[in-house]
Amino acid sequence: MADQAGDPLFHSHDPIFNRKELLHVGHVPDEDRIVGRDDEIESVAAEVGAITRGDPPNNVMIYGKTGTGKSLISRHVATRAQDAARTNEIDCGVLYIDCSEANTETRATRQLALSLKEQTDYQENIPVRGVGTMEYYQHIWQILEACFDAIIVILDEIDKLDNSNILMQLSRAREAQKTDAYIGVIGISNKVKYRETLDERIDSSFGHRELFFHPYDASQLREIMRNREDAFQPAVLEDGTIELCAALAAKKHGDARKAIEILKEAGELARRTGSEAVSEDHIQQAQEVAEINRIEELTSGATVHAKLALYALASRIITGDRETYKTREVYERYVGICELVATDPITENGLYRQLKEQAFLGVIESEKTGGGRSQGSYLLHRLVTDPKHIVKAVRRDSSLEELPTYDRLSGSESSSRAHDTDLSSFS
Repeated sequence: MADQAGDPLFHSHDPIFNRKELLHVGHVPDEDRIVGRDDEIESVAAEVGAITRGDPPNNVMIYGKTGTGKSLISRHVATRAQDAARTNEIDCGVLYIDCSEANTETRATRQLALSLKEQTDYQENIPVRGVGTMEYYQHIWQILEACFDAIIVILDEIDKLDNSNILMQLSRAREAQKTDAYIGVIGISNKVKYRETLDERIDSSFGHRELFFHPYDASQLREIMRNREDAFQPAVLEDGTIELCAALAAKKHGDARKAIEILKEAGELARRTGSEAVSEDHIQQAQEVAEINRIEELTSGATVHAKLALYALASRIITGDRETYKTREVYERYVGICELVATDPITENGLYRQLKEQAFLGVIESEKTGGGRSQGSYLLHRLVTDPKHIVKAVRRDSSLEELPTYDRLSGSESSSRAHDTDLSSFS
């Protein structure tokens, strides 16, 4: 078989990218590449720092929208705490669990046990299936007792867990004499009201501090992008591309992760089209792709009714002459859309809660206003993004791909097909 370097099917030199890993979503950059989060680093360090001196750390919950550096800073601080602890001859481990994947207590504890085993010379077999949650806990306690003085457990997207019992088990492990090791938990969530979902006993046992991360502004995003320039070959980025990328991300959501994704996608577009440079046009095209991906990601765990609520608002804006609509107006369109996809509608109050959740995630904005003495107060909803992005993202759900496309809604596609539906007929 021909060597890759000599095979004409593969290029030995990437004309666009130099260090593509700098644009990877899971990449944890060096300290000098972390921008605009000095206060947040110090705040997280203040909560878990006691572990470096052999004392019990505080548990902490970090809230904020996607791309505000929650995961990055948690992993950065935890790794530095681990190094500092080892300098003080304290055996400290760091474990990271993505709860969007390990979304049950059994899956999360299994991943914890397997990760601990990987970091040690623990010899016992840990089955990947066929055993209960408590058996995984037993492995965790045994490894901690044998190998660690302390660990920091990062539970990313903790609100995706089907229950929060793991918080009680970890926070009470010493008290229950399961282990002498100190356990510090960093929970990460996009949902600021996550605490309200916790059982009172678990909330009391966990006893956590709360930190809030705010979105990056345009200047911080520019600096973050500048610190990723060496991901590309020299002179590949045209003048203005970094500034445009940062401005688009700041205007839409202040999401550093998506800003980096836009830059990466722009590079991919340039490479696929045989361009020698990444232009502002590539950035604009990549921004649309990234925005649709962002909405799909935000709604990935949402109910079908949340997606239909967003689609209803988008279709109202596309077929109407306004940018804002009342909950009642969105609900009327939503009921009609439910008929199209043969789904029983939820109540208007249920739709209101779905819209409220999307407002928290930053997909829509809702403003309370008054309609005069006769109408009372009501909510007006508007999209933060282009309605065509909502339509495309919602239709990526295989169960909803029969919904009309943006072109059909806007009238820019021929409506001669028999199955075309005029949603404006749903008042």
